[in-house]
Amino acid sequence: MMKTDLEKVKALAKDLRKSYPRSPREKLGGYVIAARCADKCRAFLLDMNGEYNYWPCSLASQWFAFTGIKPEQFKDVVATGATDEELASWIAGHSQVKDPDDVLKWNNAMRDTRVSDMSLQAQQYLEEYIPRFVPDHRPVYVWFDVYDLEEKRF
Repeated sequence: MMKTDLEKVKALAKDLRKSYPRSPREKLGGYVIAARCADKCRAFLLDMNGEYNYWPCSLASQWFAFTGIKPEQFKDVVATGATDEELASWIAGHSQVKDPDDVLKWNNAMRDTRVSDMSLQAQQYLEEYIPRFVPDHRPVYVWFDVYDLEEKRF
């Protein structure tokens, strides 16, 4: 069993009540979504996640499903105070995906996912969400735009 070290986690965590997690486009361990997932997990462990959920999360679920990593496993490693570099190494050892070309194709598919390509349930949710949280003068071309526009990255 891994040892929890919340002091180490605190040194690495973002307070998501005051700032945003990293963009889903930012990679960790070679995967999009993973860096954002680490930010949300660290904040969750310290009860600084604000409106952000570590799990369940539709975005993180894509990454967990692709890699075969379980949310609880990842949380346990993050809770040790693992740095991004240590998390990247752990992800490499625990992901079921071993071919870098498969990771590249998946990353690009995630980056390119349009709202119209998503499940009907996701489209229905975003139909209400986008007008409420994304500035009206900014078009949403792909799913990741929703996060980056709402969180004022562009």
